[in-house]
Amino acid sequence: MRLAELAGKRVAIWGYGREGRAALNLLRQRFPQQRFTLLCTSAEAAAAHALADANLDVLVHAAESNALLQFEVMIKSPGISPYQPAVHDALEAGVRFTSGSAIWFAENPHARTICITGTKGKSTVSALIAHLLRSAGKTVALAGNIGLPLLELMDVKTSIDWWVIELSSFQTRDAQAVPDVLLVNNLYPEHLDWHGSIETYYADKLALAARAKHLVIGAQQPELAAYCDQHPARTFFGTSSGWHVTDAAIWRGDKRVFDLSASPLPGAHNAQNLCAAFAMLEAAGEDAVTFAPFIASFQPLPHRLQTLGVRDGITYVNDSIATTPYATLEALHSFPARAVTLLVGGFDRGVSWEDFALHMQVAPPHTIITMGANGARIAASLRAHAVTCEIVETVTLEAVIAVAKTRTPVDGVVLLSPGAPSFDQFRDYAERGREFARLAGFDPQLISGIAGLGIA
Repeated sequence: MRLAELAGKRVAIWGYGREGRAALNLLRQRFPQQRFTLLCTSAEAAAAHALADANLDVLVHAAESNALLQFEVMIKSPGISPYQPAVHDALEAGVRFTSGSAIWFAENPHARTICITGTKGKSTVSALIAHLLRSAGKTVALAGNIGLPLLELMDVKTSIDWWVIELSSFQTRDAQAVPDVLLVNNLYPEHLDWHGSIETYYADKLALAARAKHLVIGAQQPELAAYCDQHPARTFFGTSSGWHVTDAAIWRGDKRVFDLSASPLPGAHNAQNLCAAFAMLEAAGEDAVTFAPFIASFQPLPHRLQTLGVRDGITYVNDSIATTPYATLEALHSFPARAVTLLVGGFDRGVSWEDFALHMQVAPPHTIITMGANGARIAASLRAHAVTCEIVETVTLEAVIAVAKTRTPVDGVVLLSPGAPSFDQFRDYAERGREFARLAGFDPQLISGIAGLGIA
């Protein structure tokens, strides 16, 4: 949907997070005399009411009534599920739904876009691709789910060589985009509370796959390849003929390209992320091999296997971004010879911890401490599988840290890799990570934001 189609319509912006704020700001700039409505939660209401004027109405909890039906167009924020009854009723009544991402793509059909999605690693790969392109002298915009809404870059005057855009499953469903290159990095169950089922999550995550001019996927998941087997322009990474990891190095076919000892990104999963980035650049028509030296200067993203430092002989690692059990397993693989106290649990999205428990039967860490809304469920699953390490149940992050300090030996690691979202106790994963740093004795203000957002 184009912006011009909103002129004179009864338009509501649903949600007042980052995406909602960006949408509202843009509409008020483009249509200063038009009346708009903001639908928000009670937690957002105070900030929203501060903006209210003659041309802006604020409704709280409008989805709980028939309020959606009074609008012609609804600009929905990504975090709001379209599978709730209120949305169904509004669609039946003829309300048109769109999103900030969909509007940006409609307004910029000729932009050269490299889009990244997947259950794990999409932010790291997005930032890495942007860094490599910029290091090679390209002008790049880095935006999307990574932390900068696309609508904040709507009126850019600079000539952009590449738009590098991270998209969540919430956004791929609605974007209606035609990416020049799309990466689906991997696919594991997540966000089941939003999507309603694994099948719907996979369908929404892959919604842009058929539209992409070139599709890049990992060869490690045959089921992912099967979902995309009809695409006419597919590239795999992780195969011996393409970009892959062998002998602690990144290879392109039989050519050794980059030694992983020089990488600032720890872990086997990040080696695969490097392969994904190179495959994306190659699919975009760039000489990816020549970009390899720029990896060493990449600044890793905060809250992603971020070593905070050592206190009383214990290393503290912040992996708060890990919001699935699969991400937690990858994090554990990064410390094969260390005594790890693993901190898991948080908001319960209904994701199964069965596979995690099975892995813990085979290779348990030193200690597992559970917390949050699903902590008891995780502990019960571990005990049901007779996991042999010590399992301690707590509720709050403060209690977790207190226990971890007494259970972790000198030279051990306290690893916050929750495998679950943070919404039961924190605003987001970043707030959770900063609080972990504070409780462990580090300055949370030293955890910087994501470098490179925007245009450079």
